[in-house]
Amino acid sequence: MSALKGKVAVITGGSSGIGLATAKRFVEEGAYVFMTGRRQAELDKAVAEIGENVTAVQGDVSNLDDLDRLYKEVATKGKLDVLFANAGIAEPKPTATVSPEDYDKTFDINARGVFFAVQKALPLMKDGGSIILTGSGIWQKGIPIYPTYGATKAALRSFVRTWTAELAGKGIRANVISPGPVETPILKGQFDGKADAMKERFKTMIPMGRIGKPEEIASAAVFLASDESSYISGIDLPVDGGLVAV
Repeated sequence: MSALKGKVAVITGGSSGIGLATAKRFVEEGAYVFMTGRRQAELDKAVAEIGENVTAVQGDVSNLDDLDRLYKEVATKGKLDVLFANAGIAEPKPTATVSPEDYDKTFDINARGVFFAVQKALPLMKDGGSIILTGSGIWQKGIPIYPTYGATKAALRSFVRTWTAELAGKGIRANVISPGPVETPILKGQFDGKADAMKERFKTMIPMGRIGKPEEIASAAVFLASDESSYISGIDLPVDGGLVAV
């Protein structure tokens, strides 16, 4: 397994769920991974699970100083091949109950944090590098409890269109992966003890009839990070059991 042999990658939100599964796969495929997360204890646990070729840098993507500190560490390896901007939050609330603070928090992490994670990576990124964002099919579906979350993911789709055009001259590719519901701590934490009921409801919306696994998203990330996808840029890749297709 050497699809990413010799590559240097950054994964934001790497301490659990999709980020951790992807960090494990990237290392298995030969990459050296820098991962970020807000909780040091979770990062330490993730590093212990991965075991080698990984550095954890505690930080919040909505804090630009934390991003600068991250990339200062990455610079010790020279250049950057892959950025997987995965950090995000989901706090489901209908429009009528969203406070200004709720709105700002979601946009600061999910949209602003991604934008500046990419902007600050560009001076280090090799020609021919790969930028991957974690989106969501929710921006296409209009699910009532996700007005702000869905809007932030729509912003990521727009960012990728622009970056596909802006960065093509350097051979840098930008793509979005849009997972459906996935078995992660974020999914469990959204529904205050009602996660099992919500998962059953989600299953009725998914043609394949099941919740996704973090490892299935990681496989898509490996593909978009590798030279196997060298002629793919600007796409939104659903990995959702058919959720947005029907």
